Amino acid sequence: MKVVLAKSAGFCYGVRRAVELAEEKAAQGVPCVMLGSLIHNRDVTGRLSAQGLRVVDSPEEVPDGCGVIIRSHGESRAVHEEFTRRGVEVFDATCPNVIRIHKIVAEAEKRGRQPVIVGTPDHPEVRAIAGWCEFPVVVSGEKDLEKWLNGGENRTEMPLSFVSQTTSTRKIWEDSVKKAKKLCTNAEFFDTICGATSKRQEEARQLSAQCGMMVVVGDRQSSNTRRLAEICRESCPDVRLVERAEELDRGQRPQVDMVGITAGASTPAWIIKEVYDKMSDEIMEIEKSFAEMLEESIKTLNNGDKVTGTVVAITPTEVQVELGIKYPGYIALTELSDDPTAKVEDIVKVGDEIESQVIQVSDRDCMVKLSKRRLDINKGWEEIEAARENETVMEGFVTEDNKGGVVVSVKGVRVFVPASQTGLPRETPMSALLKQKVRLVITEVNRARRRVVGSISRVTRAERAAAAEKVWAEIEDGKRYTGTVKSLTSYGAFVDIGGVDGMVHISELSWSRIKHPSEVVKVGDTVEVYVLSADKEKKKISLGMKDHSQEPWTVFTNTYQVGDTANVRVVKLMTFGAFAEVVPGVDGLIHISQLADHRVEKPGDVVAEGDKVDVKITDVDMENKKISLSIRALLEPSYEEEPAEEDEAPAEETQE
Repeated sequence: MKVVLAKSAGFCYGVRRAVELAEEKAAQGVPCVMLGSLIHNRDVTGRLSAQGLRVVDSPEEVPDGCGVIIRSHGESRAVHEEFTRRGVEVFDATCPNVIRIHKIVAEAEKRGRQPVIVGTPDHPEVRAIAGWCEFPVVVSGEKDLEKWLNGGENRTEMPLSFVSQTTSTRKIWEDSVKKAKKLCTNAEFFDTICGATSKRQEEARQLSAQCGMMVVVGDRQSSNTRRLAEICRESCPDVRLVERAEELDRGQRPQVDMVGITAGASTPAWIIKEVYDKMSDEIMEIEKSFAEMLEESIKTLNNGDKVTGTVVAITPTEVQVELGIKYPGYIALTELSDDPTAKVEDIVKVGDEIESQVIQVSDRDCMVKLSKRRLDINKGWEEIEAARENETVMEGFVTEDNKGGVVVSVKGVRVFVPASQTGLPRETPMSALLKQKVRLVITEVNRARRRVVGSISRVTRAERAAAAEKVWAEIEDGKRYTGTVKSLTSYGAFVDIGGVDGMVHISELSWSRIKHPSEVVKVGDTVEVYVLSADKEKKKISLGMKDHSQEPWTVFTNTYQVGDTANVRVVKLMTFGAFAEVVPGVDGLIHISQLADHRVEKPGDVVAEGDKVDVKITDVDMENKKISLSIRALLEPSYEEEPAEEDEAPAEETQE
């Protein structure tokens, strides 16, 4: 038989901070009182009272000229304002985690949002949080929330901001979040359950599943302690909640293989030790001494230390990390990654282990500020130096631009790329690369001066050369490529087919008659092309874009026959008539005598280039691929003048 003490049993950092503050004021002889029970533990409160710190139940009971200690659960904004008005000196022992919640709900209201607090409505911490809002809403859990969202009292249409009581269970919070996401939109969620609380509850859940008996030590008035007992009862048949060791029956050795001990956040070490020692008298095998456990919980950190912790919560502003010490760690989202496009959920998730660097230890706020980004930067310098030696290609994001070039963030390190090494044409502004992911090689490193220089063009030239070599090795007539239009000229378009540019002549861009390539494509377009011919010696490639499966004359003959009516586009005016496009790539002639039902002096008097008109197909010369069209044939005959004789169009002037 053995006894196992949960690693995180007992005082959390917020409670420890409050007790230490009160003991310090008592030792200094500062005249002050405690507003309400400092923490939910009568033994601790009794000890403090014996040191001269009495408890008052309301702000009005604080004597003039006397200081006041605000309990760890916090107080409302109105209480703080009242003490300021009276000139009462305040010693604020509010848990830093709770203060953060005060700021979140107050800021949410300023932004026009409705704060929703998930927690026990009559708990002093919840009442204090609500006191930092004008119109707070408190729900005890999923069912209470659903009732309010479905039209309960004070239901609002404002977007909602959710926070949690720090001592709530993870299940209550997650069930509430799940329900909220189903029933409302544009809500934001701040997982404000204390990391120490989450860790303590999870340890209790795992430990109770292994033990035949669990002892939960703490004040029965403590919500934190009661929740621990509830969690343990889910998987352990024998759970005993005790406030002091005396409540354990000496001599009644439990008939189990393992006994677990945990304690609420308001339980001091000396009470846990009493229980632990009493159990030790009864049980021979001890997993770890209480002294060792206590020593682990109070180890300290220094700025610059590298630490590894477990992510216990992610909010819209920061990541909370449990470090296994008396203080929690926080990584602001700006300190999570140097990649401006990175999403938090792609970097880290609750339960992940994360390595970071200590940037500030705040005993006043009982917290440790961490940075993953700065640790990555230090590692980045090592990788940058190695890349310079090995000429390794690296990736980064362009974060700044100026006349001289651009700055690329590579592994968190600023790398300057001169304009001549960006690979951009001279007339292109450097800003064209902003926020782009680029590949580059490091050409110069001076860590002492924190100067790094790189080249993008060296990589692109090398990659383009390799790609070109592959294209020339595999190219053949008729082969198809997906390319990018690089530039346009009056006679065609140049297309990059993967390291090599080929030219699509204007006649190969479209079956339709066009005056300039820009009518079909523009620079940057992705196009499908095929090889017409490739001269490997002269390094010239002719490409085509026209779809030969849609040969124009075949399309025409499959679509129209003599006598049909077609809507055509006038493409060219001649002295003897007008040519019109029947289908892309096939033109027909409307003789001047067929432009109207009256005599026409010149075609421009009746039609203009670009006009769309209805015509009748009067003749098709299949051998010479010529088409005769008539507008006149669709009009009522005029009786005022005789039809003019048709003149033959010069053979050399006809067009397809």
